[in-house]
Amino acid sequence: MNNDLSLTRRRWLALSGAAGTAALWPGLAAAQAWPSKAIRFVVPFAPGGSSEIVARSSAVEMSRLLGQSVFVDNKPGAAGNVAMGEVARADDQHTLILGHIGTLAVNPYIFPKLPYDPTRDFKPVSLLAKVPSLYVVHPDLPVKNLKELIALAKSKPGRLNYGSAGNGSAGHLAMEYLKMASDSFMLHVPYRGTGPMLTDLMAGRLDAASVGAPAILQFIKAGKLRCIATGTAQRIPQLPDVPTVAEQGFPGFEMTQWYGLLAPANLSQAAVERLAPAAAASVKTATAQEHFKTEAALSVGSTPAEFAAFIAAEQKRWKPVIERAKIKPD
Repeated sequence: MNNDLSLTRRRWLALSGAAGTAALWPGLAAAQAWPSKAIRFVVPFAPGGSSEIVARSSAVEMSRLLGQSVFVDNKPGAAGNVAMGEVARADDQHTLILGHIGTLAVNPYIFPKLPYDPTRDFKPVSLLAKVPSLYVVHPDLPVKNLKELIALAKSKPGRLNYGSAGNGSAGHLAMEYLKMASDSFMLHVPYRGTGPMLTDLMAGRLDAASVGAPAILQFIKAGKLRCIATGTAQRIPQLPDVPTVAEQGFPGFEMTQWYGLLAPANLSQAAVERLAPAAAASVKTATAQEHFKTEAALSVGSTPAEFAAFIAAEQKRWKPVIERAKIKPD
C-alpha cells in the first residue's frame, strides 16, 4: 500500500514538473515541436546554376540536422518576384525561400511596385553563400589589370563597351558600380542572357564584362578571357594571382552574388531559433563545401542578426548605383 502511494506521488511530481517546465518555458516546447512536417524550400529561379547548388546542398544538410525532410521547389518568374510574393503570404510555418541580391537589394529599387516588402514580410535566417563576380576583358584589349582598364576608358570616353545578361542583371550592376567608384564611363550593351553576351565577348565584339565565376572560369583558364579583378573581399582560390578590386585602389569595394535563407515574417521566433543554427551549419559541412567548389561559391553561415545587417548594407550599397545608372527592368 505504501509502495503504491509512493509510486503515485512520484508520478504526480513528474507530471507537475513537466507542466511547470512547459509553463515556464513555452518557447522551448514550441521549438522542440518544430518542424512537425516536411519543409518546402522555395528557389525563385529556374533549375540550374548557383542558386540550385546552394539550395540543394543546404537542404540536404538541414534535413539531417532538423530531423525532417527539406525539399527544394523551383518557382521562377518576374526576376524572383512571383515566388517572393507567394512565400511572403505563406502561413503554414513550414515554407522558406532562398533570398538573393536581386530580390532583396535590387528589385526594390528597379520595380515601381512589388508583391512583397523585403524587410517587413520576411525574417532573415542565415546568409548561406556568396558567388564571386569576376571582371574580365577580351584578351586583345591592351590592359593587364583594372587600373589599366579604367585609364583606357577615361582616355577614350564612350569608346569602350561592356556586355551584360540584361538590364538589372548582376553583371550590369557590377559594371555600373565600378564605373561609379572609378568615375569612368563605358557603354552598356544588354543581352538576353549570359550565353549570347559571352559569345560576343569572346569574339571580340565586346570589350569587357562582369560575370559570376561559375560561368567563365573555364574560359579564363583556356585563355579566351582575361580576368583583371575579382569582386570578392579576398582573392579566390581558383584564381590566386588575380587581385581584388579593393586591392587595386578601391578599398571596401565588394561585388558578389549572394544567397541566404529567409522565412515568412509570421514564422514563430522559437522556430527561427531552431532553424538558424541548422541553416548556418548546413553550409559549413565538408559535403556542402565540396559541392560549392564546383561553383566557386564561398560558404558563409551567419546568425539572423548578421544576415539582417548584411541585407541592410547591401540595400544601402545598391540604391545609389541603381539611381545613378537609371536602371530599369527589361
